[in-house]
Amino acid sequence: MADEIRVLVVEDDENVRIGVEQAVALAGFPVSAYASAADAWADIAPGAPVVVVSDVRMPGIDGLQLLDHVMAIDSQIPVLLISGHADISTAVSAMRVGAYDFIEKPFSSDVIAARVARAVEKRRLTLEVEGLRATLHNWQGIEALVLGKSAAMADVRKKILRLANTSVSVLITGETGTGKELIARSLHDFSARRDAHFVALNCGGLPEQVFESELFGHEAGAFTGAIKKRVGKIEWANGGTLFLDEIETMPLPLQIKMLRVLQERVVERLGANELIPVDCRIVTASKADLAELSAAGGFRADLLYRLNVAQIELPPLRERREDVPLLFEHFVLAAARRFGTPPPVVTAAQVSELMTHAWPGNVRELQNVADRFVLGLTGDSLLSAGAASVKGDTLAQQLAYFERMLIENALQRHRGNVADASAELGMPRKTLYHKLRQLKMAARDAQGEEKEDPDA
Repeated sequence: MADEIRVLVVEDDENVRIGVEQAVALAGFPVSAYASAADAWADIAPGAPVVVVSDVRMPGIDGLQLLDHVMAIDSQIPVLLISGHADISTAVSAMRVGAYDFIEKPFSSDVIAARVARAVEKRRLTLEVEGLRATLHNWQGIEALVLGKSAAMADVRKKILRLANTSVSVLITGETGTGKELIARSLHDFSARRDAHFVALNCGGLPEQVFESELFGHEAGAFTGAIKKRVGKIEWANGGTLFLDEIETMPLPLQIKMLRVLQERVVERLGANELIPVDCRIVTASKADLAELSAAGGFRADLLYRLNVAQIELPPLRERREDVPLLFEHFVLAAARRFGTPPPVVTAAQVSELMTHAWPGNVRELQNVADRFVLGLTGDSLLSAGAASVKGDTLAQQLAYFERMLIENALQRHRGNVADASAELGMPRKTLYHKLRQLKMAARDAQGEEKEDPDA
C-alpha cells in the first residue's frame, strides 16, 4: 500500500549495510537489506511500494546495472545510489538516466534518513496518483461523469438518477464554476431523452429582443434584420432537454412567456400566429437565491414554482475538499491528452497547496490550474502569490476538515477495515468509531456497505 513504502538496501559491505539498515529503521521506515543486487531482484516489480538504496560498486551486478533493471521494471521507483568520491561523476551520469539521488561516502545517519524520507514521500505520492488514475479509469456510469468521493456529491448523483427519467422541471443552484451545466447534461444523458437534443442557453448578457428570438424563434420579416425563419431553442429542444443557465437574469416580460410554455407546452415564434406543441424537459440553473429575488420583485413567483419542482444544490469546492485530488488528477489527465504531453505528478507541497486553497472559482478554477500545471506554467507553486487561502475557516473548522480527510484516506487505504485504519492512525478502534459519529461519517467496507460499531 502507498502508506507502507519499504526501503530496499543493497550493499555488499556488511558494516555499511547494517549502518544504513539501522538508520532507515530508526527513521521509522520498513527496511530489507541485501548483500547483492541479485538477492533484491524479486522485490522489484511494477507498482511495488519500494525505494531502492544501492552502492554503486558491488561484485557481480553493480549499482548501475541494478538502476537499469529498476528503470526497465518501473521508472517511477526512486533509486538512491551510494558512491565514493571517485564515483561521483558516474553517479551524476546515473542521475541523468533516472537515479533519484546519490549519497557520497562517508555519510551520517541523519543524511541517509533525510534522503530516504524524501524518496519515500515521492514514491507514496506516485502510488497515490496511480491509485487515483486507476479509480478514474475503472469508474463507469454516473460516477465517471459526476466525479467526487464526498457525501455531498454522492447525494447529487443519487438525485440525478432519481430525477433523470421524470419530466419534472429541475432547478440547479450553486456558485459560479461549480459545474451546473454538467449536472444538467447528466440529467439528459441518463434519461430516455438522451437521443434527442440537449440545448443550452445562457440567459445572462443577451439583449431582450435577441433573447426572445433565441428562445422562441422568429418568422422572416418579424423585425428588422429577420431575413429568414429561425427555430428557437425551445422548439429545437423538442423531445430533449432545454437548459437555461443564469435564469435569474431573464427579463420579466420573457418570464411571462416562459411561464406560458411551461403551462401549455406550446411555443409561438415572433411574427407568427401558429402555436407549436413542444415536449422538452426544462432544467434551469441559478447562482442567486430565486426565492429572495422573487420576494424583492425581481423574479416571478409563479414561474419559480414551475421551475423549482425539484432542486439539486451543488456545494462549493471549499466545502468538499476531499474531492480536490481526484478532480485535479482528472483534469491533469484530460489536459495531458489535449496537449499531447505526459501527465506530471504533483509534489507533497503542491497537494497541500491544493487542499488549503479557498477555490473562489470552484471547479472551473481547479481545471484552469490543472491546465497550467500540465503546460509547465506553474513552477513549484501551483497557485499565484495572491491566491486565496482558507481564511474564512476558523482553526477548529480547519482541524476538523483535516481530521476528516486523514480518517477517510486511512479507511479507503484499508478498504473499510476499521481495526487496520485505527492502527495506522494510532488510536483505539472505539475512539475511531466515536470520531466517525462526531464527524457524521460512516465506515464502509470494500463493497460500499456501511459498517456498524460493534461496541455501540
